[in-house]
Amino acid sequence: MNKNPSATGDRISLLQTFVRIVESGSLSAASAQLGTSQPTISRRLQTLEQLLGVKLIQRTTHTMKLTDDGERCYRQAYKLIEHWQIMEDEVSAVRDEPVGVLRVRAPHAFGQDQLIGPLADYLQRYPQVSIEWTLNDHSPEFISEGIDCAIHVGAVTDASVVAVLLAEVPRIVVAAPALLARYTPIREVSELAQLPWLALNSFYRNEVTLQHIAADNLYRFDIAPRLSTDSLYAVRKAALNAMGAAMVSSWVVQQDLEQGALQQLLPDWQAAPLPIYLLYPYASYYPARLRKFLEMMKAVMPGLTGTRLPASRNSAANHRPG
Repeated sequence: MNKNPSATGDRISLLQTFVRIVESGSLSAASAQLGTSQPTISRRLQTLEQLLGVKLIQRTTHTMKLTDDGERCYRQAYKLIEHWQIMEDEVSAVRDEPVGVLRVRAPHAFGQDQLIGPLADYLQRYPQVSIEWTLNDHSPEFISEGIDCAIHVGAVTDASVVAVLLAEVPRIVVAAPALLARYTPIREVSELAQLPWLALNSFYRNEVTLQHIAADNLYRFDIAPRLSTDSLYAVRKAALNAMGAAMVSSWVVQQDLEQGALQQLLPDWQAAPLPIYLLYPYASYYPARLRKFLEMMKAVMPGLTGTRLPASRNSAANHRPG
């Protein structure tokens, strides 16, 4: 092993870089996640290999594969970094004072509208934290993308992550007065099928299911959407332009309803509310910045415009990072 101090650099930093290369799947992905250049990542890998006196990764033009030594190094490096983080927090007496970068994935519409206020409060409360706020409606690959946690709207299908139920979003049926003027007044739920429809294809495409809020009766009918999109804002804009009726999250059209630009149809009939979760991968240790972010989200999410406390909470979906 090379004992030259000038060649060693920060061993923990080198191991953290190696772990990030392995988990992200490439040097370029690791460089993007660590905010540095690919040549820098390559130099750090070479330095670590020189220190250990072994080859850790076999690379070709298109592939990257861990050697047997690399596999062993990764397993030990992962444990060492985890214990280092715990020791660093405890010795520095900052276990409950968040520091560092928190990387969060959030849905496009919700993330650029409802959640900016809480983010501002979080950053003001914890000045040693910065946030990378990525907007994407798909669930992240936490390890390979370097994401710490994600705000997720809708059902959770990945059993490999912790899912903390924060709130739920009511969904209502709306249409523009100009559209409704072209049809006989809607008085019964069965008459909704006569309208042209817009589809938010993340949650419904060819069928609408509504529930009577008092009687719990369900009513389903098929639709052939005039416009189908994965953007909540696009659905809202299309509804404002009288292109069709739509089933939307109530928060996004609240002002439109108050101004009369849209009308809610049959208020007694609504779609099932969408749950809002905070997702993060299982781990034996969670940094303070993630724990405090979860605490804040649980406190503020039900009070945001157009959200509410969930009707029921699944105790298994409320694992708190410790």
